[in-house]
Amino acid sequence: MRWAEQLIRLASFEVEVLQVRLGAVVERRTAAELRLAVLTAEGEAELAVARADPQCAWRLPAFNEALRSRKVKVQGEIDLTVAEESGARDALAHAFESLKKYEQIAEQARTATIREAAKRETAVLDELGLRRAAGRR
Repeated sequence: MRWAEQLIRLASFEVEVLQVRLGAVVERRTAAELRLAVLTAEGEAELAVARADPQCAWRLPAFNEALRSRKVKVQGEIDLTVAEESGARDALAHAFESLKKYEQIAEQARTATIREAAKRETAVLDELGLRRAAGRR
């Protein structure tokens, strides 16, 4: 039974590690999405400044080009983390399945041990009963 406990502990550790990894990936994705939202807000703010001050409007095309390239870079990070998150979720699901399999195997082993002990006890009691019955005749 010790082997089953070790397998369960190892599988539980793997699940915990993968949960931490998934959490880190989700955190990175959220941070990248926040950066994208900030960049969008900066673009809107710069557009409002350009509308209010015609002298600033001549810088707007260069700003928009730089903003677009930064947005593309951040969107690439988001796409990469979304793919990584999907892989991490799949790995976590597989680890959970393995953990459940090990737990089921351990439970089956415990049940088999209990059944075997019950069979031995029944056999001992049957033998004892037969001896008593034979002694009364």
